[in-house]
Amino acid sequence: MQRIKGIAMIVIGAMLWGATGPMMEWLLAERPIEVAPFIVLRLLLAGAVLLLILRSQGKRIGLVWRQKAWARQLVIFGIVGMLGVQYTFLKTIEESNAVIATLLQFLAPIFVIAFVTFSQRRWPPVYQVLGITVTLAGLVLLLTNGSLSSLEVSRSALAWGVTLGFTFAFYTLYPARLMHEYGVIQIVSWAMVIGGTGLFFTQPLAVFRMIPLLFDPIALVMILMIIVFATAGFIMLLGSTKYISPVETSVLSSFEPLTAMVVSIFWFGQLLGQWQFAGTAVMLIGVVWLSVAGSKASKVEAEPPKTM
Repeated sequence: MQRIKGIAMIVIGAMLWGATGPMMEWLLAERPIEVAPFIVLRLLLAGAVLLLILRSQGKRIGLVWRQKAWARQLVIFGIVGMLGVQYTFLKTIEESNAVIATLLQFLAPIFVIAFVTFSQRRWPPVYQVLGITVTLAGLVLLLTNGSLSSLEVSRSALAWGVTLGFTFAFYTLYPARLMHEYGVIQIVSWAMVIGGTGLFFTQPLAVFRMIPLLFDPIALVMILMIIVFATAGFIMLLGSTKYISPVETSVLSSFEPLTAMVVSIFWFGQLLGQWQFAGTAVMLIGVVWLSVAGSKASKVEAEPPKTM
């Protein structure tokens, strides 16, 4: 029963996250909204609400700031990780569309492998090389639709998408010790507040220019829906890890790009080309292979040697 609960949480959470992509794409296209102020509003509101919920539950949310080392790591995570992911994701949507942005996010495992390879100064195992090759092959099909003479997305979209993959990898790797020490939701909540505050001070006038948009009922409802969907999806994604394995989480998170694709087809009438659909499937296979094979390899390494 617990496992079914975990599967339901990861599927619903991934679908909620996936649905926010097309919603943000519509908002950027149909309303005079800028990326920076929207991110400021989204991060500050979601982060503040989560911190208030934790505080109401009796959590000591200020402890992390009492240790300079932890506080410094939290600020770095908030700016480079949380804000980096949010900003590059929206810029990729702005330059292409929600489906492309969501799929380019799946380049993160390649950056993770590259970082581990560099830090440990050893070549990656065969299963990782194979997974990277398959994922990149799918990416080529997605970006070219089978024709190497032209790109189906702009160079700026590709640049933002690759940066998105890098920041998502940083977001995944960097805060592990912080989250173990103080809890996932608390660290992410503070990171949202830090990222939103930092971006506000770089572009305060843009935030004030967005205020009139909040009096547009349709835009306001869409903004609130995006914040609620994203926050609820995030909580469900995190909560699912208590009941199912990391491999199952990685596999089932593929509902995120699939949801973005389905919503975009019915909402915008966006259809990927034949080879782009094939590339999407190949990319997902490559990411799932990296997750499943990596989990099996970790189990083998963790097993004690058999004695005669």
